[in-house]
Amino acid sequence: MKQTLADANHPRVITAAERLTAGANTNRAWLERLFLFVRDEILFGFPAKGDFVSASETLETGVGQCNTKATLLLALCRAANIPALINFSLITKDIQRGFFTGLAYWLMPQSISYSWIEVEIEGKWRRIDSFINDLPLHRAEVAEMSERGWAIGFSVALNDGQASADLNIDEEAFEQMAAVTDDHGIWDEPADYYSSSLYRNRPGTFSTAGLSTDDRQRELARRSSQKQAKRHFTI
Repeated sequence: MKQTLADANHPRVITAAERLTAGANTNRAWLERLFLFVRDEILFGFPAKGDFVSASETLETGVGQCNTKATLLLALCRAANIPALINFSLITKDIQRGFFTGLAYWLMPQSISYSWIEVEIEGKWRRIDSFINDLPLHRAEVAEMSERGWAIGFSVALNDGQASADLNIDEEAFEQMAAVTDDHGIWDEPADYYSSSLYRNRPGTFSTAGLSTDDRQRELARRSSQKQAKRHFTI
């Protein structure tokens, strides 16, 4: 039986899509609500099953990374009748620098599999990846990278010094796209890509043994808050 990770017909996904889009009247408004939910209500973290997590499972756990959050937004869009596809690529492992350190980072492949969503809004296909990091984490990451002088790391890739966690469908701006090294094209179902020879994130690529995501998120947020408070009191 074919595996379906973008399970748009799952009752949990249908219920979420209906609840989130209730009262909105356009595809653009539906997309904005779905986007904000995936960005902020699904906290950034690394599921024990890696990428092999269905949309309905991510809704249940409330945690996801770039590929599993993309799978969820893909399914929610389809459940809301917004045409959507998923584009897979390779991205430099530098994107995980800071989250993974030491041996865990050293053992990681030089390029890892990464995805973004493409949706059709008002007759035009638009690329979106800015749902990956929940907003408090994004702000803490950008502050930390600025302090370290990094362009890539902590799940963010800066383009001309900027990365975006906003929904940018008219003027494209992204969270990680600047770190992409190769394009593997459009796919209808994530599981099909994961079963192909193109897929790089084999089991064990992101071992939770080398990372406590909650602890790192809290530490980033704590350091960012301290910096903001210091700036405030020294003005």
